[in-house]
Amino acid sequence: MFDLGWTELLLIGIVALIVVGPKDLPGMFRAVGNFVGKAKGMAREFSRAMNDAADQSGVGDIQKTFKSAANPMKTAMDEVRKTTDSVTRDLNDVTKPTLSPEQQASAEKGRAATAEMAEARKAAKAEAEVAPDKVAPKPKAAAKPKAAPKGKTSKPEDEA
Repeated sequence: MFDLGWTELLLIGIVALIVVGPKDLPGMFRAVGNFVGKAKGMAREFSRAMNDAADQSGVGDIQKTFKSAANPMKTAMDEVRKTTDSVTRDLNDVTKPTLSPEQQASAEKGRAATAEMAEARKAAKAEAEVAPDKVAPKPKAAAKPKAAPKGKTSKPEDEA
């Protein structure tokens, strides 16, 4: 298309100012703008009509066929990816066991406790950010760890 830079546009404007005159220049630019706008609109409508005709005639399918013929590895890999995705999805659906109502209630309790601990941790972190000179205490865990059996002491294996 046309390649007009700022210098060319400035030269056209100066020549138009000299030839047309300052009094009629805004009207001329308005007329030129309307003409360019109508030309762009007609070009856009023509392009849209050609694309619609091409879509109706099946050119898009032919284009896909040519692209797949030009790059068979990509087409093959796309098919492999689709197949593995469907197999993975099917396997995940099959391997998920259904939970009994007691197990479901226990899982919900565990999720709720985890969510509460996460909220407490976020609150403590936000408090520590607000007052960095104060050290916020860590939130206490909901369940206590099990104690080691009596009589047995743990010894480090690698003592030097």
